[in-house]
Amino acid sequence: MVIVFLLLVLALLAVLHWYVWRRLVRDTTAGPGPARRIGTAVLVVGPVLMLAALAGGRMGMPFALQRVLAWPGFLYMVLAMYLLLALLVGELVRPLLRLFLERRAARAGGAEPSRTAERDGGPAGAGTAATGPAPAGTASAPAAGPASAARPGGGETASGAGALGTVTEEPAATGPGTAESGRAESAADGPAAAGTAGPAGAPREDAAPAGGASATAARGTATAEPEGSGADAGTAAGGEAGTGASGAAGREPSAAAGADTARPVPGGPSRRLFVARAVGAAAAVAAVGTVGHGTYGVLRGPKVKRITVPLAKLPRAAHGYRIAVVSDIHLGPVLGRGFAQKVVDTVNSTNPDLIAVVGDLVDGSVEDLGPAAAPLAQLRARHGAYFVTGNHEYFSGAEQWVEQVRSLGLRPLENARTELPGFDLAGVNDVAGEDEGQGPDYDKALGDRDRDRACVLMAHQPVQIHDAVRHGVDLQLSGHTHGGQLWPGPLIADRANPTLAGLERYGDTQLYVSRGAGAWGPPTRVGAPSDVTVVELASRRA
Repeated sequence: MVIVFLLLVLALLAVLHWYVWRRLVRDTTAGPGPARRIGTAVLVVGPVLMLAALAGGRMGMPFALQRVLAWPGFLYMVLAMYLLLALLVGELVRPLLRLFLERRAARAGGAEPSRTAERDGGPAGAGTAATGPAPAGTASAPAAGPASAARPGGGETASGAGALGTVTEEPAATGPGTAESGRAESAADGPAAAGTAGPAGAPREDAAPAGGASATAARGTATAEPEGSGADAGTAAGGEAGTGASGAAGREPSAAAGADTARPVPGGPSRRLFVARAVGAAAAVAAVGTVGHGTYGVLRGPKVKRITVPLAKLPRAAHGYRIAVVSDIHLGPVLGRGFAQKVVDTVNSTNPDLIAVVGDLVDGSVEDLGPAAAPLAQLRARHGAYFVTGNHEYFSGAEQWVEQVRSLGLRPLENARTELPGFDLAGVNDVAGEDEGQGPDYDKALGDRDRDRACVLMAHQPVQIHDAVRHGVDLQLSGHTHGGQLWPGPLIADRANPTLAGLERYGDTQLYVSRGAGAWGPPTRVGAPSDVTVVELASRRA
């Protein structure tokens, strides 16, 4: 069953990493290359480091190697988690960004034809010149050059259809009459041919309208006159000139149309790549910023939090008694001696009457972490420092750690109680000790006490509150939850514990849960800042 569970976990990790790779690596690169290879390598090596960091201690890995793997492995774990969350949020942003870009492109595309129309509709537009009245024919006459010489016997110049670049394919000439007729029809195609034969150069009355044959000429179509006709030279020369003028005019709109077609269509590859890179970059910045801020918050040390807890049975003489509550320091491959010193300095700065260390001090053996825990010997309080085990002590050799903290000057309360001025202080083992026959024993710790005295109980896990209520405890001090440590962890941890963090009442018993001073796994907290809490007891008789 365990193997099946592990396989399911590995399969889920593979699917999630494939999604992150697709969105953050494949979709943001134009194709195979160094960037894609580096991104793929990171998303392959990262999970291996993460699994090694998680399982290193339990696999008996040398502590020096654990320290090497812990930092990159745990930081990758938390970074990958927030990258995944940011990319999932990006799935909501992605279609909105694409829609915005498409609308902006549509507005830009609508403005382009207007600018093109303004450019083509001006007085110098080639299309207008080709279809206009007299100026078109007049302008094209000089372009013909010597080829526009007078035809034999007629004095006509070849400027009609030839000047407009229009050549009509006709049957082969059968005689002079046919040729003359063809020339007359060609000359008649232009609306107002300035160089067209006629009395005193007057315009032809039967000229075609401007939208007729001249429109054909404006589109740059060409005609060839029958071979052997007398108008060959003139028509050919005029055709070349007309085609040059009108063809240039005809090509300009085509070029504009081609540019329009070349513009990337909405949803094209370049736009998809831009959206993928924008969302990927935003996700990366959000994840790195979140992890960086959360890691800094842990490494700088816990902040001091103060609360006041009134106890009905507390005598007036004990009013204002201060207990510094410290939980979940989690010394290990990541948080070492330097971090322990920060916690000790923070606790001592509060000048407490008593220090309560409520479990999960370490993640490792005395052999590996004994030097890291040495600063605990510097803890100072008027009535001393007390310690109870947490679940992680039973993963690390609880009996050895109980002796170690005793040698450092702390008093372990293993299902035991001590009488202090004004109240009783009791402590029970963590429920994880039941597997080793060292679980909590409430009768031993609380059974024969005087119930007229106030009682404060140290118990690592909040779930132990129900036994505390049955034994008439006034206040239970706990840790264990870390406040969820990494959002959205609080949503899950809140369902697994009666109290996630802070002070709550259960019948006549109050429960205070600290978020803890350190962090397990990644040295990072998001939405659950670390703390050392000073609980000030208040007497209702004061």
